[in-house]
This record gives sequence, structure tokens and C-alpha cells, in this order.
Amino acid sequence: MGFKRGFLGYRRAEVEDAISLRDARILGLELNADAQRAALTELETETTSLTGMVLEREREIRCLNERLREANECHDRSIASLDAITSRLEEVEAQARGQATRIRMKALREAVEVSKKVKELTEIEPALQAEATAEQDPPAEEGLYEGQVKLEIGPLGDFSQLVGFEDAVGQLGASEIKVDRFSEGRATFSMQLNEPTDLLSELEELSNLDFKVRHTAPDNLILDVDEEQGPEQRAA
Repeated sequence: MGFKRGFLGYRRAEVEDAISLRDARILGLELNADAQRAALTELETETTSLTGMVLEREREIRCLNERLREANECHDRSIASLDAITSRLEEVEAQARGQATRIRMKALREAVEVSKKVKELTEIEPALQAEATAEQDPPAEEGLYEGQVKLEIGPLGDFSQLVGFEDAVGQLGASEIKVDRFSEGRATFSMQLNEPTDLLSELEELSNLDFKVRHTAPDNLILDVDEEQGPEQRAA
């Protein structure tokens, strides 16, 4: 996703809209996933209930078989009656087992489909979050900078101010300090900070220049020197 650039960076409204859209999409996916999980739970509950019914039928069949055996032992019933009872028992058992098999197969197919959809949604959500995070350009956390950092400052009145500010940067404990560019009064430094450093606070304390922050990023800082400061500060 691309954003139009404004005077001081990306247009805040567009970035916020994109973040809101991202959050809405994630919320929608989470709600959809919750609904799918609820449906799966309902199917599992129904399957459990139907399985219980099948087991109850099987218990009834066992009871009927037991009663049949008791009847055979206690009474000399007619062959016709025995055949009728046996036929009925076999029919009930076949119906119960067939019904149970159909129910289990249907529940299994539906559970597989729900599981696939939940898995797809679960795999999509981290990708969306990573994409939205990559589109943002958050400032350095709590003003701390570490690693390779570029710093732009200006306008500087003369070369002595450039040297003075470079000395202040050197006192931060930074290494690999270089002046990458010095044009029209603005200087761009690159440096390596080997540990988290409150760069702004340190520069305010070490430098004789009064400056304001124009832009901050995790590896970039742009400062504007106050052009209304007194002659003594400019000469320092």
C-alpha cells in the first residue's frame, strides 16, 4: 500500500485510515474464526449426543437379547414368535448402526472443512499484522537510538559550528562518525551507537547550539538550528 507524502512525511490521515482498515480486517477475521470454532463445537456436541443415542440403542438391543435368552430359558415359545423378535432385533441394530455411521461420516466431513477454514484464517492473520507493521514508521522507542544512525542538522553558520557539533557527537560514545554531506549550511552525520542512547538529551547537554526536532525515526534524526539564537551562541 502506498501513501502520498506531505510536507513532513506521510499524510497522517492516510496512515491512520490504513491502520484502521487493517484493524477492522483483523477483527473481522477473528470474529469469523470465533464463529467457525463455535460451529465446530456445536457439531462436536451434536455428534456426542448422537453417539450417546446410538449407545443407548445398543444397550436396549443388549437388554432385548438378554430378555430373549431369558424367554428361551423360561418359556417354550413358539418358533414364529422367536423368529419375529429376532428379525426385529436385527432390523433395529442394522438401522442404528447405519444411522450412526452416516452421522459420524457427516460430522467428520464438516469438522474437516471447518478445521481447514480456521487454519486458513489463522495463517492469514499474522501475515496481515506483519504487513501493517511494515507500513508504519514509528519513532524510536522512548527517544533511545542504537546501531547505525543518520543525523541531519542545520543551518550552521560556519565551519567552526560544524566542527563543534561533530565534537559534541564524539562525546556521546559513538563510533564510525562521518560527515556524509555538508551543503547550504546543513550537515548530515552518520554514526554507530553501540548501546541505547538518549540522543536528543545528550546533544542538548553537550552542544552549544539551540535546535528543534523536525523528524525522528528509529535510525534517522533531523534537527533545525534556531536561527534566532544570539551571536554569542553562533560563535561558540
